[in-house]
Amino acid sequence: MLLDLATDVIGYFSYVDRIAPKKGLKLHPSDNRVEAERAKHALTLAEAGSVVLVVCSGDPGVFAMASAVFEVLENNAPNWNNIDIEILPGITAMIASAARVGAPLGHDFCAINLSDNLKPWSIIDKRIRLAVEADFAIAFYNPRSKSRPKGFEKTLRLLKSHCEGDRPIIFARAVSTKEETIKYVSISKAKADMADMRTLVIVGSSQTRIIHQNNREWMYTPRHYPGKDSQ
Repeated sequence: MLLDLATDVIGYFSYVDRIAPKKGLKLHPSDNRVEAERAKHALTLAEAGSVVLVVCSGDPGVFAMASAVFEVLENNAPNWNNIDIEILPGITAMIASAARVGAPLGHDFCAINLSDNLKPWSIIDKRIRLAVEADFAIAFYNPRSKSRPKGFEKTLRLLKSHCEGDRPIIFARAVSTKEETIKYVSISKAKADMADMRTLVIVGSSQTRIIHQNNREWMYTPRHYPGKDSQ
C-alpha cells in the first residue's frame, strides 16, 4: 500500500483528515482553490526526496489534482523532470452515481464542470448547448455553490427550453457516504436548489428512460439509437 511508503500526504483538508496519523507521516491539509499551490508543494517535497501522496476525491484525472500537478510541472523548475510520478485511478462521482441508479451512461455521454472559476461562462454555455444538440446524456459536476448560485439556474433554463419536459434527471448527492441521497425528477420539475457542491447531476438523452423493477426505479440509456438496428 502506497500510504505505508509515504512520508507526506497533501490534499484538501477534509480528505487529509480521513488519514490516520502515524509516526513519520506528515499531513499537509489545505483549503479549496489552492490546487496549484498544493501541486507545487508536492513537487517541491518530492524533489527533496520525500515520498508524497496527493489525495483528492474521485479519480485524480477527472476535474481533480492530476491536471494541477502537470500544469505546475510544465511551467516550473526543470529539475522536477526527474521526479517519478504515478497516477492511481479512482471512481469518479459520475461513475459512482450512474451505478447507483442503473445505466444512464449506457450510450454516448459527456461530462461538464459547471464551475466558472477557471473558464468563462460563455464556454460552459456553448458546451451545454452543443451537448444537448448532439443528444448526449450529460453529467454535471460542481453544479452549484454559495459563491456560484446562478450558473445551475441558467443551465436548467437552457435544458428546459431545449429538452422534452419528461426527460429524466437525477441529483446524486454525497454518493458512497452516510449522507448519500438520490433524487429522480423530470426536467420540467427540476429546481436549482436540488443541487449543491456535493451533488452530481445526470441528465438523460432523448432515449434515456425510467423503468420499475423489484419495487424500485432504474434509469438507463439503451445501447442502440433510433435509425440503427439493435445488436
